[in-house]
Amino acid sequence: MKVFYDADTDPQLIKDKRIAVIGYGSQGHAHANNLKDSGCNVIVGLPAGSRSWDKAKEAGFEVLYTRDAAESADLIMVLVPDELAPGVYRDEIAPALKPGRSLAFAHGFGVHFGKIVPPADVNVFLVAPKGPGHLVRSEYLRDRGVPCLLAVHQDVTGDTRGIGLSYASAIGGGKAGIIETNFKEETETDLFGEQAVLCGGLTSLIQAGFETLTEAGYAPEMAYFECLHEMKLIVDLLYEGGIGNMRYSVSNTAEFGDLTRGSRIVNEQTKAEMKKILGEIQSGEFADEWMSECESGKPNFKRLEAEGAEHSIETVGKRLRAMMPWLGEKTLVNRQVN
Repeated sequence: MKVFYDADTDPQLIKDKRIAVIGYGSQGHAHANNLKDSGCNVIVGLPAGSRSWDKAKEAGFEVLYTRDAAESADLIMVLVPDELAPGVYRDEIAPALKPGRSLAFAHGFGVHFGKIVPPADVNVFLVAPKGPGHLVRSEYLRDRGVPCLLAVHQDVTGDTRGIGLSYASAIGGGKAGIIETNFKEETETDLFGEQAVLCGGLTSLIQAGFETLTEAGYAPEMAYFECLHEMKLIVDLLYEGGIGNMRYSVSNTAEFGDLTRGSRIVNEQTKAEMKKILGEIQSGEFADEWMSECESGKPNFKRLEAEGAEHSIETVGKRLRAMMPWLGEKTLVNRQVN
């Protein structure tokens, strides 16, 4: 596997392009602002009535309707949600594509699962930061970066790889590392990580731990700190130096508990379910389920989201976080701006 850094890229390749960033959400605002600060020619494409229109204008961007932005760009980066991307592509972007232009994504979902089928006469690549957009932006502002994945799906002009490397460098990826992969690997590993570990696995583990303690009669405040609040302290140690670094830092008692009890929680049955989840991703079953859910108005999504918001760990957490006002200082997410 190849890893590239800023020194391996040609910054001028992306600066010579007029880039249309389609969407101005978490990833969209980060890509657009990082590109602009790197000296690139960037416009933002949004639908009429978008809540992000004023945010993008206030950040100093020329904002156009999606099709107008796509028609005027050399490179179109699609940064709308996966469930919206096929419709936006079909109705607004595809009619504006011209031979030899570049079509880019930050996630291979639509292309890999055949929800988006680009014409054969355009370059197609992805630059996927391995982190939320708000972190992509905040790390850039600290003169650091989030690692990026690069994959080329179609190379019509012969320089798509170079353009992708230049783009990844311009949003900060070249400082942390740009890893070359393909659409299949990026898409399937990303979905698996989200579902089994980073989001689904983690939140379910936290809630189950909280419920176990409170159902045993322990104070919900104690359960919140033990099962959610302290998670950041452990993850910071993991992020800094891996599992060994965390085990070095915690007490011997904690490490012995980790070594002897962890595998009782995440065991062979858990791993078997992980393999089942991976199979659903690889077969396209999850992609079809998600698109069907969206087409029907997201009834299960909304129900489960509401149930999660009503969980007692959220109520307790909101009250406890209000007692620590510094947690609200210099936040990654400011819904009024990004």
